[in-house]
This record gives sequence, structure tokens and C-alpha cells, in this order.
Amino acid sequence: MISLLLRRTVSLFVTLLVVSALIFLVMGLLPGDPASIMLGTSASPDTLAALRSELGLDQSLPVRYLSWLGSALQGDLGRSYTYSVPVAGLIADRLAVTLPLALMAILMSVAIAVPLGVQAARHHNRPIDVAISLFSYVGIAVPAFWIGLLLILTFATTLGWLPASGFPGWGAGLGAALKTLALPAVALAIPQAAVLTRVTRSAVLENINEDFVRTARAKGLGETTAIWRHALPAALVPVLTMLGLQFTFLVAGAVLVENVFNLPGLGRLAFQSLSQRDIIVMQNVVLFFAAIVIIMNFIVDLAYLVVDPRLRAAEQ
Repeated sequence: MISLLLRRTVSLFVTLLVVSALIFLVMGLLPGDPASIMLGTSASPDTLAALRSELGLDQSLPVRYLSWLGSALQGDLGRSYTYSVPVAGLIADRLAVTLPLALMAILMSVAIAVPLGVQAARHHNRPIDVAISLFSYVGIAVPAFWIGLLLILTFATTLGWLPASGFPGWGAGLGAALKTLALPAVALAIPQAAVLTRVTRSAVLENINEDFVRTARAKGLGETTAIWRHALPAALVPVLTMLGLQFTFLVAGAVLVENVFNLPGLGRLAFQSLSQRDIIVMQNVVLFFAAIVIIMNFIVDLAYLVVDPRLRAAEQ
């Protein structure tokens, strides 16, 4: 088991290194000159040259990459061209919004999807299954930002129960911050819950008539207990896979929802840095997103080994 963990950890770091090189290469080849964008078209050549030198843009791409990587390993991600603040602090501030939002959305998604998926599998081809399947189809088809707009119109504009946009900061109190994140979390959770419901339903259906579930019923366990205690744990591998994918999407792909609700999160920072041609912020945010995807896949792989002893035996 220890050797397996070591192999997976080495693979994790190698993947991160390769991805960082690819991201830096792509960002370095983007058209346009950040110095010209920052100073404007009327800047003199001497001023442009001085700024390029200050930003390190006059160095070769490999030298800039090694310098950036060395600084990143020491926790220094550089300084934003646009905001004139350290990028590490900028990402940390935005992560304080995006991470709680993603966690709230994923918890809501699981709380909705797993019971619905189990019930749909238990009542296969019955009216309950049809109704839950209809919810899944609608949830998958409707974009999260459109759900967000409907939530704003209903619960913020019409009923006035929750704020429509903005984020007061965690210093304003836990309740105020969570009230602000409630509507965007629901907007993100509903489409993810729809997908996860389908996955849970299919996975439980594959196991609900297996020998070990029938044996549990024969020993006197009720149908509900047999499904939740035996069929569902055996169906967790595809569910965990989808959860890993969903969490990375919720952290990295919530750009539209963060813009709809005017939230200062990582997705909005990525959009702003792209429009402002702030390369140092762009490449660090993209690398951060990629690292989240890679690390979540690593965690999901380890979770497989916990929930499925057959995979542990195969890895020995």
C-alpha cells in the first residue's frame, strides 16, 4: 500500500510539472504585448523596453519559465500587472469565495442526488423513477446561469429573502456571507445534482440484483436497508468519479455564475485577467485550476482503494 501511494504521489508531481510547462508555453505564445497593453499605444519605445525589462519579458521563454517555477516553489507567484499586488494574495482572497461556494454546491448536490438516485433505482420504471428522470433531464438541459437568474428574480427581487449579488466578506459574519452564497450555490448544485442522480441511479441498478444484495435480503434485511447498506456502497466508484469531476468544475468552471451574482471569485478573476491581458495572473490561475483537477483525481483514486477492496488487491 505504501509503495502504491509513493507511485501515485510521484505521478502527481510529474503531471503538475508537465502541465505547468505547457501552461507557461501557451501563455507565452499568446499574441499581444502586455507592456503595450499596460502603457497604451502612445508609449515611447524606451518606456516599453524599460517595462518589458522590469517584467522579465525581454528574457527567453525557457529562462522565464525556470525563474517562474523557482519562485512558485518558494511561494512567490509574482506580482499582478493590473492590480499591482502579489498574485498569491490575490488568488487566496478569491479562493475564500470560490472554495466555500464549491463546497456548498457539492454538498447540496450530494444531498439531492444520492437519495433521488437510490429511489429511482428502487422504483425502476415506476412513476417515481419517471419523475426523478424528468428532473434529471431538465436539470442537465438548463444552464446554471439561467437558473441563477430565475433564483434572483424569485428569492431576491420578488420575495426579498436573499441578496441578489455581491459578497460582504467573511468579516461581516458567517450568516451574512452564507446568505450571499446560498443562491449561487443552489444555481450550481441543481445541474450537478441532475447529472449525479443519473449516475447514482445507473450504478445502484447494476448492483441491486447482485448475489450479495439478494443474500442480504434472504438474511432478513428490509429492502431499504439492503440497498443503502450493500447496493449503494458497491456503486460508489462511478459516483466518486463524478463527484471528483463536479468539484473541479465547480471551482474552475463557475465563471458565468460568479459574474451573474457579482461574486469576487477565482472564475471572475480568470475572466478579468484574460480581458486585461494580465499574463502573470492568468498563468497562475490556470495552473491553480489544473492543479485542483490533478489533485482531485489523485484523491478520487485513493478513495477508490478505500471503498473497493478489489482494486486494492489488483494494485498489489
